[in-house]
Formats: sequence, structure tokens, C-alpha cells
Amino acid sequence: MNTLVVRPTRVRTAGVRQQILLTAQQRLMILMLLFMAAFFLVSVRLVYFAVFDTGSQSGSRTGGFIPARADIVDRNGVPLARTIDGYAIRVVPEKLLNNRQYLADELHKIFPDTPRAELFAKLSGPRPTYIRRRALPDQVAAVNAIGDVGFDFPREKERLYPQLSLAAHVLGFINADGEGVAGVEGAFESRLTDAATRGEPLALSIDARVQGVLESELGSAVANLEAIGGAGIILDVHTGEIAAMTSLPTYNPNKLAPDNMAARRNAVTHNLYELGSTFKPLTVAAAIDAGTVTSMARRYDATQPLAIAGFRIRDSHPSRRWLNVPETLIHSSNITTARIADELGREKMEAMFRSLEFDGRPQINLKERAFPLWPRDWGRITTMTTGYGHGIAVTPLHLASAYAALVNGGIYRPATITKLGDTAPPKGHRVFKAATSARMRQLLRLIVSDGTGKKAEAPGFRVGGKTGSAEKPGAGGYRRSSVVATFAAAFPMDNPRYVVLVMIDEPKGNAYSSGQRTAGWTAAPVVSKVVMRAGPMLGVFPDESRDVDVSELTPLLWRNGEGG
Repeated sequence: MNTLVVRPTRVRTAGVRQQILLTAQQRLMILMLLFMAAFFLVSVRLVYFAVFDTGSQSGSRTGGFIPARADIVDRNGVPLARTIDGYAIRVVPEKLLNNRQYLADELHKIFPDTPRAELFAKLSGPRPTYIRRRALPDQVAAVNAIGDVGFDFPREKERLYPQLSLAAHVLGFINADGEGVAGVEGAFESRLTDAATRGEPLALSIDARVQGVLESELGSAVANLEAIGGAGIILDVHTGEIAAMTSLPTYNPNKLAPDNMAARRNAVTHNLYELGSTFKPLTVAAAIDAGTVTSMARRYDATQPLAIAGFRIRDSHPSRRWLNVPETLIHSSNITTARIADELGREKMEAMFRSLEFDGRPQINLKERAFPLWPRDWGRITTMTTGYGHGIAVTPLHLASAYAALVNGGIYRPATITKLGDTAPPKGHRVFKAATSARMRQLLRLIVSDGTGKKAEAPGFRVGGKTGSAEKPGAGGYRRSSVVATFAAAFPMDNPRYVVLVMIDEPKGNAYSSGQRTAGWTAAPVVSKVVMRAGPMLGVFPDESRDVDVSELTPLLWRNGEGG
């Protein structure tokens, strides 16, 4: 009888598979645990460095991540100046293999703006020299393609101004040794290069958007009026922060040309001008403060030129009648302003100018600051002429800061080109009484609504200001054909926020200005355009339901008269 034997092959196979699967699961668990442990350790280390190791982090930044020169940015963080690794092209004449004439031809194809003779001279010189200290990558590639070992391409720290000529006079530039020469670059050299501070950008008070508006509108006017130059500034009346500053002609700090030295002068802080009738509101304010003018209705004789010390003070557009105080400003009368200044007297007039810092360099944290032309003899005639802006020369910044004090409640504060942020503005000092400042806001508003400044009107922005058209002094007296046209304004006049000053140097009376050279036709329209474009950027929006209450002054105006 045969016995059937059953072998447990399949049972053993199933057991082996189960054992293998169990082993694989154990190994996978171990790998997962190891991965989780590693992840945990890395996370803990990162947290440790973030919380406890700030010192070593700072050290590592100092060693490799901080630029050699701090960036400069606008108040909103827009880059205005940066240090980057740039390309340079240098030639070592003794290593050159190719014919110099051939190399000069090839280089001139790459750099057509450089004379061939200049390139040949560099190739033939006794020592290594730069073909270009600042070269584009495609230029480097083209020179390299010539295939001569006498050229090398060092990488050098390069100061780049990414906005090109925007705010050029504010920023300034650096020299070949990397040192600040002018503007912010020169004034803040230590701050920009100190290892302890250069890791943080230097924030300026200017707004790049507003700067662009001011440059665009002023540049257009200077070009259309065929003027030799211009200056413009927008200033916060409560803090002294400069939102925009421009000077024309301008330049590109990325590419300094040796023949544009005059364009590098900052006309806002470094050029002196007799700014004419823009001084008249200052004189009237001083007279109100001193009690010389006690009534806006008081009238002054402007029927004929005022004879004094052998001179005759005239009005450019004579009213030939008696004028009260509002009419004196609305019609911009030299004669009646001189009479007010004469009554005010030398001591009080001089004291007012000194309180506004007109006897010293303009107050701003830049180096390019001109000392005013202060009268040597403060006789009676000087007191009268300075009252309407002749016989004393200051910078446009002097005047802008004075107008800020005129409308902000009477407090003078120095201007600043750096962003204050949370820092409290300077305390300043009082120049005018608060009540006088309130009165001047009414009068300045009337000049725009009813006087010589009508073309500065910007609907809804409540602009107030004063025209100034001053003949430039020259050999033998004033030159009638050369005028400095200025409009100094503030807005909104019911709660002033910003001063806007525009100056145009020697505008031509052409079709653009209806044949007129005076500020009411040349500078005032620029202010209007700037305010309408830049106002919303500065947080000031038009509101035609609001305005300065001038109801007590309007009955004093002779509506049939003509502004001058």
C-alpha cells in the first residue's frame, strides 16, 4: 500500500516571503526615523542661528555680503545709486602681439565715440592703461574676440545710477578712486563707506516719482522758453524734507563729460539770484508782525514813481492809483512795497531776513551751499529795494524755506535731503506770528485767484503763491533783456503741506509764453502742472468744495483793475 507524503513547500515559501517583507518594513522605518532625526537637527540649528547667533551672522555679512559703498534709495526704497561688479577693459602695450594700427581700427569699430587717435595713443603708450573703465558685456566680448593677449578685463567695483540723470544734483557722483565728490555722495561719504553703516541703504527724503514730475515739467518749460537753465524744489512745510529738487541743465552721473562742468552746479543750493517780487510777501508779513501794517484796507500812493536818493522806484505795470495791502501783492507793486518797507525800517527788515537765515548759507545737509550776497550798506534805499527783492541775492532754497515758514504757522526749519521717518522734525524757531501766517495764506491765495499768479491755479488744490520777475544785474546796471522768472507757491492753502518753487533763468518771450518773459507767464504754469501731477503722489487730492476763506479781503479789491 502506497503512502501519500505531503511536502510543506508552499508553506515554507510563504513564511520566507513574510520574513523578507517584515525585514524590509523594519529597514524602511529605520530610514524614516533617521530622516526625521536629521530634519529635526537641521531645523533646530536653523532656529538657533536665527535667534541666538546674530553676532556671527553680522560678522559674516561684514565679511562678504555688505557692499563697499552703501546703496542710496528714495523715501520709498527705489534704488538711486548702487555699487556693482563692473567690467573694465585695459591694455598692456608691451604684451600686444598685433599691429597697433590694426588694433586701433578694431577698437574704434567697438567704441566709435572715442577718437581713433586717442585709442592708438593708449595702445602705443609706455604703461598699462584703461581703454574703458566702464564697459558693457558685449563690448568686452568684442574686444576679447580680437584675440590679443595684450588686453585684459578686470572686474572692478562700479557705482551705478540706475535712474540715469534723475536727481543727479541731489546724488552727486564719485571720482575714479571711489570717493564721493558732490551731492549726497560727497556729503555722506563716511556714512556710505563705514563698515558699521554701509550695509543699510541711505534713504533720502525725495520721492522718485515726484522728482520725475518736477524734472519733466521744468525741463519742458526751459526747452520751450529757450532759457539757459532753471531750478525747482518741492519742500514739506512742516518737516523741511525735500520731496524733489532739480537743477537745469543736468548731467548723467554714470557718464561724466569733461565739458559739462557748469551743468554739475546745483542751482537750487549753489547759485545766487535776486528773486524779485517773491520777497514782497515776506516784507508784508514782517510789517504785519511789527504792527506797521494794522489794516488790510490801508492805502498807499502808487500814482507815480517813488523818488528816493536819486533813484526812481517804478512798477513794471503801473496801476497809477492808491493801493491797499491785498492790492499791493495782487498787482505786485514795487512802489507800495517800498513804502511799507520804509515804514518798517532797517532794523526790523534786517532782523526778519536774519531769522530766515538769509545772512548765511542755506540750511541743508549738502556741501554745495552758496553764501548770499548780503547788502554792505543797509541805508534807507537798501531797506526799500530789498523789500521787493532787489539788492540782496540768495539761493532758491533760501526762498523755499522762507515760504515754508510763511505758511506753516511761522516756524522756520532747516531743509533736509534725508528721510526723517519716525524721527521728529527739528524744533525750528519762530519767525512770524501764527496769526500773521494765517493772514499770509489768505493773501497768497488771492494772488493766484485774482492777481499775477492766475496761471498757477490747479483746480481743487488751493494753490497760493507769488510771482517774481527780476532783471539780472550786469556791468553798468540791470539788464532789461535778461530776467530771472520765479514762482514761489504752497498748497493746499487752507492746510499747507508743500512749498513748490520754480525758477527759470532768462526765458525768451516767444509763442510758448504769448511773447511774455515774466513769471506769471513762464514759471507759474509750471507750478500748476507740477501740483496737478505730483499732488496725489504726495497724498494731497483735489477738492473743489474747500478753499481759504478770503471773504473779508475780497471787498477790498478793485475789480476793474489789471494785474501787473
